[in-house]
Amino acid sequence: MEFAGKTALVTGSGAIGGLGHATAKVLAAGGADLILTGTDPQRGAQVVADLGATAGSVRFVAADLSDAAGAHGLAEEAGAVDILVNNASLMTFSPTTGQDLVSYETAFAVNVRAPFLLTALLAEKMAAGGGGSVVNVSSTAAGLGMPGMAVYGATKAALESLTRTWAAEFAASGVRVNAVVPGPMRTSKVVAAMGPDMGGMGLTTALQRTSDPAEVAQVVAFLAGDRASYMTGAIVAADGGRTAI
Repeated sequence: MEFAGKTALVTGSGAIGGLGHATAKVLAAGGADLILTGTDPQRGAQVVADLGATAGSVRFVAADLSDAAGAHGLAEEAGAVDILVNNASLMTFSPTTGQDLVSYETAFAVNVRAPFLLTALLAEKMAAGGGGSVVNVSSTAAGLGMPGMAVYGATKAALESLTRTWAAEFAASGVRVNAVVPGPMRTSKVVAAMGPDMGGMGLTTALQRTSDPAEVAQVVAFLAGDRASYMTGAIVAADGGRTAI
């Protein structure tokens, strides 16, 4: 199995029905040992139970990534990992003139500072173990002007910039860094907020539909694994052609 003997830390994976959960499923099916994270231990336990029959081990670590100490604590608890998926994200939706400073700062803390700290702390351990893979989860909001998403888009654009810089910094040590750009996804959180048709967002894509998180998770897992051994610094769209039209 592709990920047998490897340990993967997937942030933002502590709830059923999201991209983190879907990614954890694909990695687990490939034999990875998983460290899942989120803020709610009860919901995290549900994800662990859902993945309990997989080949590798699965454990949940509660972590508040809006706090720098939470990111440091998670890195210490995780120890050495082979794969880091920076998936945890906070979405803000507000016109620029109405954006409050607290939400602004929290979004940058979760979406930019936490991946920065986790990558800085864990990439060195990956290098010491012979290499590894970091996959950052971006958004089409990083490259498209979307009213109301100035802050969220800026955080994801920053993450894409970090992806390229980290690829350059860590290549010599055998650590690859790539990013995935999902389009409209039918995550449980988005469907609960917007309804099954997600406000017609699927019609903005070339494929004229939204994605199941499992479809994007396959791309994340590909970049995380050895099949993508010659890929680093890539920003890979898994958006149904949204950014192509």
